[in-house]
Amino acid sequence: MLDYRARTFLEVYRLRSYTHAAAALHITQPAVSQHIRQLEHHYGCILFTKAGRGIEPTQAGELLYHALDVMQNDDARLRSELDVLASVDVVRPPLRFGCTRTVADFVAPRLLAEHLTRHPDERILMRTGNTSELVALIDQGDIDFALVEGSFDRKTFDSAVFSHEPYIAVASEPIAPARLEDLLGCRLILREPGSGTREILERYLAVRNFSVDNFAGAIEVASIPAIKACVRAGAGISFLYRVAVEEELRCGELYDATPGDVSIEHDFALIWQRGSRYAARYRALIRSWQ
Repeated sequence: MLDYRARTFLEVYRLRSYTHAAAALHITQPAVSQHIRQLEHHYGCILFTKAGRGIEPTQAGELLYHALDVMQNDDARLRSELDVLASVDVVRPPLRFGCTRTVADFVAPRLLAEHLTRHPDERILMRTGNTSELVALIDQGDIDFALVEGSFDRKTFDSAVFSHEPYIAVASEPIAPARLEDLLGCRLILREPGSGTREILERYLAVRNFSVDNFAGAIEVASIPAIKACVRAGAGISFLYRVAVEEELRCGELYDATPGDVSIEHDFALIWQRGSRYAARYRALIRSWQ
């Protein structure tokens, strides 16, 4: 159970304001200030500094926030489990997690079907978003973990690799480019900024001293099914995980157009807050899903 001063600290951190934190907690602003001073005295360091009209956490404040946020989220999960033990009328808490869109559309359906075969009474709450959105949901305690394809802060989140996924170029007709440069004359169809699928491409292009601007043109489409439909219609090429186009490749609706000098593979990973007491449970879950 978190100390009341810790809860005050978390609210101040999130709102970046003593006044707004006081209103949210239904206490006075002097009480908020006192709670923060008590924490600073206890830990022997300053937790917030003034920044313009507001405040910003110090390095010590950032460290304390991540530790207390994990404890708060674990405490909420623990209370849900204790409620189940205390009353037969309380329904078992759901499996709350998130998936990035590629995972949600092309991996999660199989995982959930197999999971429910083993655990038919399990309640499931799955959210979908890009990696940054899911990270925020974990931090807020809205979900417990996420299966992601994008990059994440490894200082804040722990992880376990789910799979190593090939990342390929696809086109509407058979082509066999020898080099990446051979595709630059094509229009590129890609996801919106912030998506893991796009991030991988942009990072790879940067290593090769290219960018999406080097292609003949670019179309941003925030849907993998729509991207595949555009490629099938001949509107351009795209780079996607092979798992997202397996069916189209098998049926001859799309073709692997990966240049001979390009080899990209990326991990799908299960992530959760570093330091969580539920880490062993998450690791066991990922092993059962593989």
